[in-house]
This record gives sequence, structure tokens and C-alpha cells, in this order.
Amino acid sequence: MPGSLTISHHESAVALDHTDAERLATVLAELAYLLEIPGPNRINEAQLALLCEGRTPDRAELARWAQALATQLKGRL
Repeated sequence: MPGSLTISHHESAVALDHTDAERLATVLAELAYLLEIPGPNRINEAQLALLCEGRTPDRAELARWAQALATQLKGRL
């Protein structure tokens, strides 16, 4: 939670508390799932646009990125 993540504008390691890393990995995996599934629980186009922060929304790319990052985090725990 607060204070467990350190990021700077310089090239340096980013530190994340173990519990926060587990939680972030779970959130990213769930995000990937909600981007991919059909039906009413799927992240809609307006939500997708917000997640892409002004870039052209690309559901498949965002789902792949979220899942890859979740897998990478889980692999390092």
C-alpha cells in the first residue's frame, strides 16, 4: 500500500512489496480476463478507451500486455 512502490524518472530498479506484487498480479490477470471474455461482464468500449489513455484502443494488445505482466510478476514472487 502507500510507500511500498518506488518509481523514479531515472533508470533504476522498481521496488514493490511482496503482498502488493501478488495483488497487482491478480488485478492484471483479472483485467486480461475481462478484456477477453464476451458478454455483459466484459470491459466495454468506453472503459477500454479510458484504459488506453488516449491511444487507439487495442483490446487484444492490452489483454496480452496485462496477462504477460501478471505472469512475469507471479514468476518473480
